[in-house]
Amino acid sequence: MDRNFQRALSLVLNSEGGWADNPEDPGGATMKGVTLANFRRYVQANATKDDLRNITDAQLAVVYRKFYWDAVAGGQLPDGIDYAVFDFAVNSGPGRAARYLQAVVGVAQDGNIGLATLAAAAAKPAGFVIDHVCDARLAFLEKLPTWSTFGKGWSARVASVRTEALKMTAQTVQSVAPAPVQPVPAPNPPAVPPAPPMAAPSPSRAKSRPWFAPLIAALIVGPLTALASWWHEFVAWFHSFF
Repeated sequence: MDRNFQRALSLVLNSEGGWADNPEDPGGATMKGVTLANFRRYVQANATKDDLRNITDAQLAVVYRKFYWDAVAGGQLPDGIDYAVFDFAVNSGPGRAARYLQAVVGVAQDGNIGLATLAAAAAKPAGFVIDHVCDARLAFLEKLPTWSTFGKGWSARVASVRTEALKMTAQTVQSVAPAPVQPVPAPNPPAVPPAPPMAAPSPSRAKSRPWFAPLIAALIVGPLTALASWWHEFVAWFHSFF
């Protein structure tokens, strides 16, 4: 990922060291891993070795990004894989690093990292890709005629790249942390249905009246009615004389 460029560059510079002009090194004079040829290509066309010795941090970043990082699509590769392929490119050339990555992820080895390579790299576990790229890289270096001179340093470098690249894969897991679990609200208590109205007692359940109740009522009401009628007639007769 492009966010890893500065971190990857810092790690590469730790491995590259400072000034080197070993006649047995096919890259020729280098300063912090930048060859004189690449310095002339990206920074100063007529640069001398002294100009290369005094390269600035900004110039370093320009050369590394344009010649190595962008050449292996470092900004699109998964975390960790980007650094492993980037360092391989710095040490052995972008085309070779790309082809070895393509061999590991199982796509056509044309040396150009495009959509098919990026998709295949993302589809495999990053640790798997990093380990296999580093193994293939080390096997390539061991076959070089300069292995007896630089083998110890190259072996240590590949081991360091493997370790740091695997560390970078952890940040992918952290950046996709699960969302916090929201508390589940307590369910509302079920509504209690209102009690049904009490039905009036049926006639069959009502208390029965005694059978003699109508007889008693007749015996009492009848004489009272007759007495009231007599009294009314008596009062009318009495008033007729007075």
